[in-house]
This record gives sequence, structure tokens and C-alpha cells, in this order.
Amino acid sequence: MAVRPLTRMIEGIPWSYYFPEQCVRSALAYQPLPGDVFIVSYPKCGTTWLQYIVYNIYSGGVPPQDMEQFRRSMPPLERGGAERSVLKGRPGAIRTHLPFEKHLYSPQARYLYITRNPFDCCVSYYYHTKHMPAYCFEQGTFDDFFELFVTGDVEFGDYFDHLLPWYAHRSDPNVLLLTYEELKGDTAAVVVKIAGFLGDEYAARLRREPVLLGRILEVATLDNMKKVFNSWKCPITKEHKAESAKAQDFPAGTSLEELIQRPMTGAFVRKGTVGDWKGHFSPVQVQRMLERIKVKTAGSDVMELWKEYDIPR
Repeated sequence: MAVRPLTRMIEGIPWSYYFPEQCVRSALAYQPLPGDVFIVSYPKCGTTWLQYIVYNIYSGGVPPQDMEQFRRSMPPLERGGAERSVLKGRPGAIRTHLPFEKHLYSPQARYLYITRNPFDCCVSYYYHTKHMPAYCFEQGTFDDFFELFVTGDVEFGDYFDHLLPWYAHRSDPNVLLLTYEELKGDTAAVVVKIAGFLGDEYAARLRREPVLLGRILEVATLDNMKKVFNSWKCPITKEHKAESAKAQDFPAGTSLEELIQRPMTGAFVRKGTVGDWKGHFSPVQVQRMLERIKVKTAGSDVMELWKEYDIPR
């Protein structure tokens, strides 16, 4: 019998219990403020890496003292709601996985959108879901998850429905669209591009202080990221506690608070590679994904983002 992650529907989107319903609804109503910077992505497309790079561009290569300092500068919109996501001090950036049609897009805000080829995204999303206890998917297999991903029946919905509307806005002056693969391939060049997008003063500082670029690249290496994020735990908020009291669909003998407080069974920052899909997809699954791509991207050249990379065609 196939296993599926534990989610519930809110405003037409599947959400795990890591995102309290009250906070989700607050996030959906968030009105961007002039000067807001958003880091937007479908899950497992390089969000945390991009956040950490942006943080260190702003900080001059000085990493956060702890996760609480990082969260204050890079608040997750849907997990904390609008009140906690308003940047108390600038500079900073708001993280969100909201689809374009659910986001109150503003020409006065800036958006860094990062995406990743669907094959590697699927694999990374599988491990994320399997290792986070509140999904109750620890017994799930890659085959189970693939069936859900290829039909868009996962948290935050369909990968292509998320990517395509943002891709259509890639030429907007307030949007910078990046791929995980280009960030991995030439991190230095992409950091410079991001700094320029965030503001002339950040690009000028990189030119003025060549050592700063090296410092940012060093603190944002995979090994250093693991030191920061692989001890991550979802903080329990008052909204979690309120929802825990009424939630009914958890395994017998467990509660929302207990599940959320359990440590991950795997690394939050895992491999960080390009091409991990090769060790997971069967030939049949490759073909099914290609069929899905053909249907979902008809009329779009979005897959050209990965024309230089070794993914199935």
C-alpha cells in the first residue's frame, strides 16, 4: 500500500503541519511593503543556500551568531505569518514558497526566484519529506513520492505550476530568476549578480573589497552550511500549540507538538549535488517525467534553463 505524507488543504494548497493554519492565512494576506525583498522558490530548489548567500552579502560575510538571528533577518512567511515576517530591521529578505497566484506581487518589492531541474528537485524533496517527522512519511519510498510529485499531489502543489508563472516574469526589472545549477556551477559569478540585484552599494562593496567575495563563498560552502542548518528544529509557536489542541489526524499516541519537536532523521542540508536523480529514477519514471514535462510546459521554453546540463530530454 502506497504511503503519502501527512498534509491538509488550506486555500487549495496542501500544507504540512510545520505551517500553522493561522500563519498560512496571515501569509496569504501579506501586503508587500516598498523595499521588501523576497526569496521565492518551490521547495528543495536551493532556497536555504540562496538565503544564506543573501544574508552574508548583507552582513559583509559575517555569518549569523545563531539560527534565531538568521530567522529574524530571513523570516519564513508561511511559518511565522505576516506579523513575524515584517522585517524589523533592514536589510533582510522574506522567504516564501507561495505560488505566484497566491502572492501579492508588487512592483515596489524585489523577488529572487530560484529553481532547479525537476528530476533533482523530486529526489531532494523526497528525502526532505521522509526525514521530517511531522510528515509521517518515514516508511515512504522514492516510488511512493514520485507518484505524488509527477502528478503535483505534494505540499505546495505542482512543480511546474509554481515555476511557469515566475518564469513568465523573469524579465521584470524587480525579478532575478536563478537556477540551482548555475549557482552550483559558478557560485562567485552568481553572488556578484545577486549583490547587484540587491543594490548598487553591495555590488560596489564587492568590487572595492575583493577579499569579501572570497569570505562570502567560504561561509556559504556546503560543509559550513551543514554546521549551521543540520541541527535545525522547527520552533514551536503559539499557533502550533493552538492547532495541536484540535488536530485529529496524527498517529495514535502522538501529538503535533511532539512530532514537530522530534529531530530530523536525516540531514537538512544533504548532498547539494547536480545529477542525484540518476541514482533514483527508473527508466519508466524518466519517461513518465518527460511526458509530464511535455504536457505542462507546452508552449514554453522553460526547460531551456537546463539545456547545458545532463538531464533527460
